[in-house]
Amino acid sequence: MDIAIVGSGYVGLVTGVCLAHIGHNVVCCDNNEEKIKALKAGKVPIYEPGLDELLEKYRKSGRITFTSSIAEAAKKATVIFIAVGTPSKKNGDADLTYIENVAREVAQNMDSYKLLVEKSTVPAQTGDRIARTIRLNLPAKHKQGKNATLEFDVASNPEFLREGSAVEDFMNPDRIVIGVESKRAERLLRDIYKPLKATIVVTNLATAEMIKHASNSFFSTKLSFINSVAQICDRVGADVEKVAEGMGYDKRIGRSFLNAGIGYGGSCFPKDVDAFVRLAEKSGYDFKILKSVRDVNEQQKEWFVRHVEDKLWIVKDKTIAVWGLAFKSNTDDMRSAASLTVIEALQDEGARIQAYDPQAMPNAKKMLKGVKFCDDPYAAAKGADCLLLITEWDEFRQVDLAKTRDLMRQAVVFDGRNFLDARALGELGYEYYGIGRGGNA
Repeated sequence: MDIAIVGSGYVGLVTGVCLAHIGHNVVCCDNNEEKIKALKAGKVPIYEPGLDELLEKYRKSGRITFTSSIAEAAKKATVIFIAVGTPSKKNGDADLTYIENVAREVAQNMDSYKLLVEKSTVPAQTGDRIARTIRLNLPAKHKQGKNATLEFDVASNPEFLREGSAVEDFMNPDRIVIGVESKRAERLLRDIYKPLKATIVVTNLATAEMIKHASNSFFSTKLSFINSVAQICDRVGADVEKVAEGMGYDKRIGRSFLNAGIGYGGSCFPKDVDAFVRLAEKSGYDFKILKSVRDVNEQQKEWFVRHVEDKLWIVKDKTIAVWGLAFKSNTDDMRSAASLTVIEALQDEGARIQAYDPQAMPNAKKMLKGVKFCDDPYAAAKGADCLLLITEWDEFRQVDLAKTRDLMRQAVVFDGRNFLDARALGELGYEYYGIGRGGNA
């Protein structure tokens, strides 16, 4: 099938490359000329395991191409996925400016049936607004009064890709959700995903839009819940890791998203929780649970900073090593990363920061000032008064902890992800502080 993807960020690029991989002809479109130039040359602008190899394969075969022209992409494709950004406004609403712009430009260049598919995360009822925008902006030859004479459909197909495992998630989905208002749209989307042999959930447009927001908000709720439990564990001498294990064996609960830490980040959870709260407010419902989820997440980062300040005693003029900057491992994404809040707060107290991340430092350098970025974990630890583990990269499990200890001025570790081996660190003479581990584990 001939498919266009408008937006070549994390979601759009992974979707485009993977659709090419399962047999479709794909044109990816983005208004960032430099990004398109790089993609045409085979350079992937993001870090996502496995993506660069697939891009190179299908770029060379011609199954995936790139353009900065929506008009060009729209003319080539029957199905057009919209995967542009929907950032948060100051009031928490999703900013749908880019969605509207795409719908308008596609409408102005339509000359045959098109299926526009929401891939971006959008509030319920956005599909109706896209359809209205298309009707209003069709060329006069395709309208009779207020009615369109050119057929089109709008559908919702939310993505459930995790950064760091997005290619694997696309190829082996738990389910594929499609929200449609016509059999024609359903048939097209079923044909697109047929090679994946996955469970397909078919709903109307508004329901599909709600499924994505509800899913991400529930994951966020589990994370804030376990972080609240971790706070109590520290106060009563319990181990949150064992609490989560004991809970996780219950099939009604499950172990996923019960990893205590310093809060969630990234481009999805914070934005989607805010947008869902705002959607609820505008519909007349006070979503108190989600408001608390959001508050707990921010408080967790603040608590971690206070914990470091308390145990370190004097922060001013101390050197603090930071391992990991990205919001999670296996990505270079710094959006809403906990490291930003933690580092800036400690800098405000006069600390000197030495940091290392395997992938995210180029992006981090654009967002963090006054930080010494190091070539490896050992360089970051050299002369440090304490070490903060912020992102759980596998590389940090391979570090020689005895060598690290000898490089540090004080062997004190604050493990913001309960990722390091507390017992091994203790045996090596470290003072170790995890999250919800009953204090000094």
